[in-house]
Amino acid sequence: MKLLAVNAGAAYQIEAVEGRYRSYFDATIPPEDIATTRLDAFDAMIVLCRTPAFRMEPHARRLRTYLDGGGTVIAMGECHSERWLPGIRFEPCETNFWWWLEPGADLGVRIAQPGHPLFSRLAEADITWHLHGFFTPPAGAEALVVAQGNRPILYVDEVTTKGRMVLTSLDPFFHHGHHFMPATTRFLDGFLPWVREGMAG
Repeated sequence: MKLLAVNAGAAYQIEAVEGRYRSYFDATIPPEDIATTRLDAFDAMIVLCRTPAFRMEPHARRLRTYLDGGGTVIAMGECHSERWLPGIRFEPCETNFWWWLEPGADLGVRIAQPGHPLFSRLAEADITWHLHGFFTPPAGAEALVVAQGNRPILYVDEVTTKGRMVLTSLDPFFHHGHHFMPATTRFLDGFLPWVREGMAG
């Protein structure tokens, strides 16, 4: 599995792709280089958290071509992927950063497919920090993580294109790179090996 990282150049992104997770990426490029990079040389590309949508939107057609050729695009949280990937319906929500201070608090994040190989690496605590919004996946897509009201926050779509899209509203690279929220580092410690092994299952 050859993995390309789209790195918009923010300090927290650089911290991830040049630091703890350097070995997972075969190459890193800024969004503008999507236009000239041979994408089909990579099995998957991951767009890091909070990459500005306006820097991705000019490449929507090229990304669709890559997907229809069997490629995989992984779009992390706060990238507004609905603006540059096909078939995405997203509803943002107000983020409560301090929910965990309330006695008996439960953010409502749940593993939707406990038997999925990803969750041999991740526990519920590793996918729980806060919420930015919810997806409405197309029929046939696989929701892996849901939150309040069983609304997906991480899903796999192999029906919209001939390739695969992995969409999430979770933003682990942002928090890992800022050195807080340990759950986000645990998430990446499990998620990236799953990606590198070809996302079997």
